Amino acid sequence: MNRQSFWLICSSIILIIAGALCASGFAAAGSKRPALSFTKYYTYQELTAALKSLAETHPQLLKLESIGKSYEHRDIWLMTLNNPETGDEAAKAAMYIDGNIHGNEIQAAEVCLYTIWYLAENYGKIKKITDLVDQRVFYILPTVNPDGRAHWFDDPNTSHSQRGGVKPVDNDNDGLFDEDDYDDLDGDGEILQMRIKDPEGRFKVHPDDPRLMMYVRDDEKGEYTRLGEEGIDNDGDGKINEDGPGGYDPNRDWPADWRPRYMQYGVGDYPLHLPESQAVAKFVLAHPNIAGVQAYHNSGGMILRGPGSKEKGEYPGSDIKVYDALAKKGEVILPFYRYMVIWKDLYTVFGGFINWTYESLGIFSFTNELFSSNQYMNREPKTDQSWQERFESGSKQRMVFNDLVEFGDMFVEWKPYNHPQFGEIEIGGWKRFSRRINPSFMLPELCHRNCAFTLYHADQMPLPRIKNVDIVKLNNNVFKLRVTLENRREIPTVSQLASDRQLHRPDILSLEGESARVLSAGFLWNKWFGSVDLIEKQPERIVLKQGIKGNSTELIEWIVQGRGSARIKLDCLKGGIDEKRIELK
Repeated sequence: MNRQSFWLICSSIILIIAGALCASGFAAAGSKRPALSFTKYYTYQELTAALKSLAETHPQLLKLESIGKSYEHRDIWLMTLNNPETGDEAAKAAMYIDGNIHGNEIQAAEVCLYTIWYLAENYGKIKKITDLVDQRVFYILPTVNPDGRAHWFDDPNTSHSQRGGVKPVDNDNDGLFDEDDYDDLDGDGEILQMRIKDPEGRFKVHPDDPRLMMYVRDDEKGEYTRLGEEGIDNDGDGKINEDGPGGYDPNRDWPADWRPRYMQYGVGDYPLHLPESQAVAKFVLAHPNIAGVQAYHNSGGMILRGPGSKEKGEYPGSDIKVYDALAKKGEVILPFYRYMVIWKDLYTVFGGFINWTYESLGIFSFTNELFSSNQYMNREPKTDQSWQERFESGSKQRMVFNDLVEFGDMFVEWKPYNHPQFGEIEIGGWKRFSRRINPSFMLPELCHRNCAFTLYHADQMPLPRIKNVDIVKLNNNVFKLRVTLENRREIPTVSQLASDRQLHRPDILSLEGESARVLSAGFLWNKWFGSVDLIEKQPERIVLKQGIKGNSTELIEWIVQGRGSARIKLDCLKGGIDEKRIELK
């Protein structure tokens, strides 16, 4: 069996399983369960209703709140998933998940919605999920950019437009704001492409399919010039569609390696200038227990980590090992996805969100670029083609799948139109739900696989525990305590970057008792020879500056004077709290 056949069979099995899971999301007649479907895309209003329905259905686990308002005063919804019977949320490691910071990257919100539904619905049914919910907290924000999402659905758009929000920006520096938007010339609700016959143009009709165009070679005569997306020159400056709504990039608004506009397109006047960014930043900073971050974007099938720019330099080696371990597992969970470094493998990003959460807060953070067209076409990516060849072959294959799988629904045939400025042109091309947005029949698998990767990340957040306490009586009132701390997860309680730069408080191991007095303490680095690095000050409160590394143990030794009950407490900001009571007798 070749690799392509293997992945085809695996994908079919996953689709069947995911379809069955999604089918269980439908409500039966008279049921109080939310009527959710994961084979459709939700408008902002529908998404709000779905979140409220889930919170009402699972009040023991879910809490829905608005953490702020968007520029147009839409609520920025955040769902907290926690089992209060297993502890307060602040005492557990938390996974923060968000999506749709770019308005047109809509399937990100569906993955977030699916994650909430899957965790809540399968609690008490699947042991792994039950353990995960009992041990962790999830903060899930389906759409960081509710205005962009609303306008992408409600207004004519392309697959690439309405990326930012709708706060007015003078994109063409003419003193006017948002005065030259797309125009739905033929009134079909889509912003398509325009082309005009031109013997000096760079394009010709594809010989195998007249709907497609291809580049002409240097020795060939052209047939068409592409005029861009539907529109007219609304402000008389000789340009089309150059100043639509907004024009900024919300993922360039974060205070990590931020640069001004002349160095980074899409930024504002200062970091966190957007109300949406401010709301998210305030929430994240108010929840220092967040130990993992996942942001969903589209498209391309990527698992991305920072740094966003070459100038930042590489991350500490021990942190890279953690990133590599998580992402390599992600490549197994997500076929056709590639693990990449943002600046090196994609492009330079200044002021990106996951760069801020790791570089300023020390949280291991990923961005997934959802939907791989290679998975859609069930093919391995070709690396030996020029960009013109990739453009032509990709368009041709996409059209084959459009005709055979989507029954021609994603492409609008070219038709003549009398443009007020260009004269006789043609309008046609791909709809907004093509290209960046995966077909809805692929949505269940996309949601489940990305959810699975993020839950793996959440499961690998630190889970520090006081494994055992060995007590040796030295005389009537003096005892030697040997405490074993363990973290059986991939992620350390303190990242190397956080330790090096002191980005947050260190972990604390303390001993308290009414009649217990700690005489000395130290780190036991050789348990066979009893070699101890003594702590000079406050031996009852040991500071673990570098935390507890992933998949490792730490040994602490105390000499304690006293009798009776005492409490040992391990307090890890990114790993939660664990306590153990002992008796000195």
